[in-house]
Amino acid sequence: MLLGSVRQEMGELLQSARVVAVFRGSNADTVFANALAAFGAGVRVLEVTQTIPAAPRLVERLIRETDAVVGAGSVRTAADVDAFADAGARFVMSPVCRHEIIDRAHAHGIAAIPGAMTPTEVLAAWDWGADLVKLFPAARLGPAYLKDLHGPMPDIPLVPTGGITGDNLREYLEAGAAAVCIGSWLSKGTAEKIRQRARQVAAEIDAFDRRSTTDGD
Repeated sequence: MLLGSVRQEMGELLQSARVVAVFRGSNADTVFANALAAFGAGVRVLEVTQTIPAAPRLVERLIRETDAVVGAGSVRTAADVDAFADAGARFVMSPVCRHEIIDRAHAHGIAAIPGAMTPTEVLAAWDWGADLVKLFPAARLGPAYLKDLHGPMPDIPLVPTGGITGDNLREYLEAGAAAVCIGSWLSKGTAEKIRQRARQVAAEIDAFDRRSTTDGD
């Protein structure tokens, strides 16, 4: 399969899944257990952030022990991309928009999702070849801002990140988000709490999809 096709397939997969669970923490074993809880409750796309100790090894472990789609987050340099790509990450996300991150991800044949906030940054990321664009920090901007961006740039798939929960994720999807990233609200706490919230997320996505299908008829 051509590398461009691989990236396109990943972009479509992320949009189909609608949710990426973002994991941070100072203890890799704890993060692993939390990721397993979310995955077991139906979350299929997991993001391991650069800030976790030995994060690439955690990516390898999740790939080895689950069939989740695993990517990397908080990536800031081309060297970070190399480390995660070698570990098997299928996408990289960044809080910033840097040409070198996009280029290096594509050299490895994995999806690049750089961060942007302003319309100019969003368009620059897209023009540089981003597969999707991370809208960050979404908690400070809100669904209305995403909707405003989506109006003149409907072809750019935006992935809001920051402050999203099971209670507001549908607002972002209705505003035009291609997918959303959910962090500590979903990825921290007891295993039962994580499973409970993952099920809430699944129910919200199902309700959104059913409504979208009905509206399209």
